[in-house]
Amino acid sequence: MATSLQNLSEYDASTFIDISEKRFGLVVADWNREITDVLSAGAYDTLLKHGANADNIYRNTVPGSFELTLGAQFLAQHEEMDAVICLGVVIQGETKHDDYICHAVAQGITQVGLKFNKPVIFGLVTTNTLEQAWDRAGGKHGNKGVEAAVAAIQMLGF
Repeated sequence: MATSLQNLSEYDASTFIDISEKRFGLVVADWNREITDVLSAGAYDTLLKHGANADNIYRNTVPGSFELTLGAQFLAQHEEMDAVICLGVVIQGETKHDDYICHAVAQGITQVGLKFNKPVIFGLVTTNTLEQAWDRAGGKHGNKGVEAAVAAIQMLGF
């Protein structure tokens, strides 16, 4: 659903499971770090808000969004890891690089989740402008990190 129709930070937690014993991996792209740090904080705070133990949340940084998939695989391969949340930002530039990166990351994250049979969440902000990215990192459209954490909790309860 388009973020103009629904705020990324609004959700119904009434069906959430107990996540106090669940382990979460956050894989955060260093590229556009000012924004990805806000996404990561949104995901982390949301997990804590709904009962996750801070000692069971692991944050790992990768150079850019393209590397999110391998970072996710490194975490997902550990049997004790329950869910992996991938957070990055790709902003359209003068070339078509964004198309290639976004497609590869979407495909890669999907494959990692299927390979390890656990939630691997696509928390990639894909926008045309820097302003639109900020709008999805705690701005007028909410925080994609919050949405990604909520998706992880919901999938663990599936």
